Amino acid sequence: MSLARDIADLGAVTSKLDTVGGSSGALSNRNLVINGAFTVAQRATSVSSSTTAGYNTVDRFRVNVSGATFNQSQQTVTVGGETGLPTQFTKFLRHECTTGNDNHFIITRIEDVAKFQGNMVLSFYAKGSNPSTLGKLSVKFHQHFGSGGSSDVYTTAQDLTLTGTWQRFTFNVTMASITGKTVGAGNYGSFLIGQDTNASTEAWTLDITGVQLEVGDTATDFEHRSFGDEMSRCQRFFTRFGGTNTFDLVALGGMGSSSTVAQVGCVFPTRMRSTPAVAMTDLALADSVNSQVTVNSVAISSSVSNDQMAWMNFNTSGSITAHRPYYVRVNSNATTGGLKFDAEL
Repeated sequence: MSLARDIADLGAVTSKLDTVGGSSGALSNRNLVINGAFTVAQRATSVSSSTTAGYNTVDRFRVNVSGATFNQSQQTVTVGGETGLPTQFTKFLRHECTTGNDNHFIITRIEDVAKFQGNMVLSFYAKGSNPSTLGKLSVKFHQHFGSGGSSDVYTTAQDLTLTGTWQRFTFNVTMASITGKTVGAGNYGSFLIGQDTNASTEAWTLDITGVQLEVGDTATDFEHRSFGDEMSRCQRFFTRFGGTNTFDLVALGGMGSSSTVAQVGCVFPTRMRSTPAVAMTDLALADSVNSQVTVNSVAISSSVSNDQMAWMNFNTSGSITAHRPYYVRVNSNATTGGLKFDAEL
């Protein structure tokens, strides 16, 4: 085949890619939401009778409590599908408010408030029950300008009325320009779904999946991502080592620095949003002869840790040997122990 023909064929392929979105008008990376199909739950798959604000179960969705009590769980879609829900979905979040209060929401915080300007559209599939007297829940949007930044901006709440069958809801909003605002560290945009300013204590339940926020005024089909892609995005904000089996290895390549402290490091699977905070559950130090000593606490050495790795002091009540190699594993009497690194907004 001639060189001229090869070039012509390549041009035709390039033109075709342009037509279907290979190099213009591509529909990937539309969704600003991470874990909108609720497939990732690194912390836990359920909590019961909780009054704790923050991230409880599925990644990237936090709770504002404001005096309410709730159950929350990652649920599995019925095999074969459920009425009103596309068959591609396999998981959803169930948020059961057992005792309501004002400003009780599930919230997604999206890094970089500059993304929250102009026309935007939020879409999701949901079913459930409304507070009986109120007869509705609410959706609203939020600009947070970070440490030392301008005052927060909230939009007017929009009504959300649920039924017992899955429906797709869309909410359009025009976010204010951030021109003239002061933007500080830890800034974000967010949206809130739940009970707004009414202080009713009535119960309600929200089942939700397929959460998508995109720029523009028209909702497109939900952008499904692979589990690996979604996990990697989640790990920018929260990473867990261990938590599945007894004796899980958690961190390698350290040594005792005294009779009570060992220094051990670990590398994060993806670059985190910032140098994280660390927490631990049911860990032990072990050496080359498999001698095990329970860890009482852990602290990051901030001077040599960053968003890519952590160097930590693991503290015990004694019985380790300075300069002996040690690694960290889940304690022999625990199956859910591990290290948790948190760089959430």
